[in-house]
Amino acid sequence: MSEVNKITNKQVLVVTSVSAEKEAIVRGLGYSSRFDVIVAGVGQAASAAVTATALAKKDYDYVINAGIAGGFEEKAEVGSLAVSTEVIAADLGAESDDGFLSLEELKLGSSIIEVEKEVVTRMCAEAMAQGISAHKGAILTLSTVTGTQETADSLLERFPEAVAEGMEGFGVAEAAKQNQIPVIEVRSISNKVGPRDRESWRIKEALATLEKASSIFPEVFK
Repeated sequence: MSEVNKITNKQVLVVTSVSAEKEAIVRGLGYSSRFDVIVAGVGQAASAAVTATALAKKDYDYVINAGIAGGFEEKAEVGSLAVSTEVIAADLGAESDDGFLSLEELKLGSSIIEVEKEVVTRMCAEAMAQGISAHKGAILTLSTVTGTQETADSLLERFPEAVAEGMEGFGVAEAAKQNQIPVIEVRSISNKVGPRDRESWRIKEALATLEKASSIFPEVFK
């Protein structure tokens, strides 16, 4: 196989949490035999298990966790795209009188999975070329969606580089890491991280952004 064919035939697994996300991504991708899009369910446990199972059945060159998410104020506005520079398990650790202790501080492992800088750069550049507002930074994974300003402020104090939060990213990323496959998390923003206000969520708009962003995947991962 020529070097050109190796580059253009990358097999990519795209992991979503719900069917609406998968449908938006499939519409954006159109027909592409290089991309498999699956629904893993909500949360880290489900996403890790389903991703690991998929990776055991077929050889992939890259894994994408894609969907909608909450964006931090002044970091990623509603309708924009968040592109992970790193995926962080923000609530994996322990509480103490001095505050939250991460796995790193507990010396029990790592709660951070890095993303290849070149892919982040390509993703943001292609998105902006298509008129999508793109923001790069850490995407946090939490088992409980933030619903108060106090929690949002606390998370930004601990992770000032964060642009968005989701519930599956670290599970998907850990499964990819265990299989030595590079991973990235890409999220379209449906709501602001902070006080829970379901009526203000813009899910339709976020899914439209996700569909448009998915159309650039073949160019980014070629």
